[in-house]
Amino acid sequence: MEDVCKVLGGNVKALRQGLGISQEELAFRAELDRTYISQIERGVSNPSVFVLLKVANVLDVELVDLLGKRLWNHAYQHRV
Repeated sequence: MEDVCKVLGGNVKALRQGLGISQEELAFRAELDRTYISQIERGVSNPSVFVLLKVANVLDVELVDLLGKRLWNHAYQHRV
């Protein structure tokens, strides 16, 4: 489960940064707490499907896009 949470978190972070919005802005738009967004991005939280749908809606992606390894791997490779 840890790997899924890490991939999910990396994807959320990459998509959020791609939109140029802060964790605080994402949290506000998704009606979540900023610290919860931080936990999701760090892969330490296991969010519900409802929460993931709220985040995906704000990021303007499908739920499946948050779970795919391709986006996370691409973001990670360009970070190094």
